Amino acid sequence: MKNINWKKVNGLIPAIIQNADTEKVLMLGYMNEESLKKTREDKKVWFYSRTKQRLWMKGEESGNILNLVDIKLDCDQDTLLISVNPVGPTCHTGKESCFENCSSDEGVIGQSRLREGGVLNKLFQTILSRKESMPKNSYTTSLFKDGLDEICAKVEEEAEEVCRAAKSETKQRLIEEAVDVIYHLWVLIAAKGAKLSDVQVELRKRSNK
Repeated sequence: MKNINWKKVNGLIPAIIQNADTEKVLMLGYMNEESLKKTREDKKVWFYSRTKQRLWMKGEESGNILNLVDIKLDCDQDTLLISVNPVGPTCHTGKESCFENCSSDEGVIGQSRLREGGVLNKLFQTILSRKESMPKNSYTTSLFKDGLDEICAKVEEEAEEVCRAAKSETKQRLIEEAVDVIYHLWVLIAAKGAKLSDVQVELRKRSNK
């Protein structure tokens, strides 16, 4: 990025790492020009270790890499916000985030919103897991076995039911039917090989309309 004020940050720019799907903050690292260049080229997140005095790729030993989705520079040109699709836990303690135990009152509302996003992400990850392992006696497995036409038919069926619930049934029934639509839609997206982050990117585009 040409606009980074490298002189202001003494050659090391803070990089906030955020889950692209849930918007949860995962960690904070530091980058120099070389590690940022490698990150953009490899599509894996690289940092500069201030203790080891060298470049290092997150997950180079643990396998818990960070797949690059997007890089943004803040208004002061001295901090990066990097969106990623993480593989495994980000924190060395085995937690999803290095800020997992944050309990300040100021963070309650934000944490609640992230947990809600995390539920949708967890659902999608479970569906992907079913697609890969195809366990017996799983409804999700049966949908994948039935194929794309049948999955589309289920999405259409559930969409009709959610509209019927909105018109003539209770609010609770509307919520239940809406969840059915989301579940079957997630299965359809997984069947087509799309990612939840792809949906997130498109939603961000629509949010400005």
